Amino acid sequence: MEKAPLVVKHCSIRMILALVADRNMELEQLDVKTAFLHGELQETVYMQQPEGFVKDKNKVWLLRKSLCGLKQSPRQWYKRVDEYMLHIGFTRSKFDSCVYIKFKNDQILAYLLLNVDDMLIASGNISEIEIMKLLLQAEFEMKDLGPAQKILLDGDN
Repeated sequence: MEKAPLVVKHCSIRMILALVADRNMELEQLDVKTAFLHGELQETVYMQQPEGFVKDKNKVWLLRKSLCGLKQSPRQWYKRVDEYMLHIGFTRSKFDSCVYIKFKNDQILAYLLLNVDDMLIASGNISEIEIMKLLLQAEFEMKDLGPAQKILLDGDN
């Protein structure tokens, strides 16, 4: 099974932070609620009925959507968000698959960094960030954390 690249590289975050500081850009943060539940399963997956919901011990449930804890969940979430980012006009970075870039007339309008279920959006234009937030919130249930205050990193990448 292919591993989902859910964690933005540290050097990508450092590069974006340097651009934000150098070009006086805005940096906003979003958190996707229940991100792993947005993934569509491609495999047939059955599970035992959870305690408290058992109606017939001889039956199992067929999952139609991804759940937290499934090995497939991170990969399916990444595929879902990646398809959506490309659909709304972003380009995936060739260096880091968790960095998306929005171009207009060969000019970079914005950057989006995906770190599991957290997103950072950087742009010189706050209205561009607001448009991006609306597009993302129309597709995924999200919490708008406003201007980035703290960035938590996972592991060493």
